[in-house]
Amino acid sequence: MIFKQLFEPESSTYTYLLSCPDTGKTALIDPVLETVDRDLEVLQHMGLSLDYAVETHIHADHITGGKMLREKTGCQLAGPALDELPCRDIGIREGEPFRVGNLVVNPLFTPGHTDTHHAYLLDHVGLKMLFSGDALLIEACGRTDFQSGDPHTLYQSIHDKFFTLPDETLVYPGHDYEERQITTIGQEKMRNPRLGKDKPEEEFVKIMNEMDLPYPKKIDWALPGNEGCGICPDNMPEDKKHLCDPDAQG
Repeated sequence: MIFKQLFEPESSTYTYLLSCPDTGKTALIDPVLETVDRDLEVLQHMGLSLDYAVETHIHADHITGGKMLREKTGCQLAGPALDELPCRDIGIREGEPFRVGNLVVNPLFTPGHTDTHHAYLLDHVGLKMLFSGDALLIEACGRTDFQSGDPHTLYQSIHDKFFTLPDETLVYPGHDYEERQITTIGQEKMRNPRLGKDKPEEEFVKIMNEMDLPYPKKIDWALPGNEGCGICPDNMPEDKKHLCDPDAQG
């Protein structure tokens, strides 16, 4: 397997490149509009063509690079079928493996951060890799105070879908804000201050409800942009609108 972890610093978003060496089929999980040029350069340097741009959920903190990547490469856009976005080519559902060549990616329906959130589990020759999106982060988790979030639901998603995986499962989060790159299920079960050491659901819900987080600064234009798979909405800041010009990227 060919694998690469990529980082977008403004939103602290991780994008993941997966490629099947047997077939050349390649996917990017959670690409970001600001780093489309970077992603295209990485693909070219590695001699790869992009087949899929895959989303874990409809993001509120950045606009996806999916639409621009499709315009540049002809790739297909994939994401949770529950989002019901007509701009996507493939709807992903739990119980229906998503194949990137000979790589088998198993979607896990993990609502709570959003009500349609999916994570992706790859079992590659015995090595389990979990792309957890915004549900489970490194010693943290996604917020639950907007976009149909619910702390009770997130607690159940993490315990039922993630914490039942082997402790050695590698966890690659959708974000990290402290320059960390990777964790494991075992580490999160022990060290996560919101969820670890068998913290009861009531305590987790209390922690999440008392966080008093600021209003997401990009949500008013990121959500409509992502509902269009990466369009620039009318209310997008002027200094960002050039990113949607296909001649300005790549």
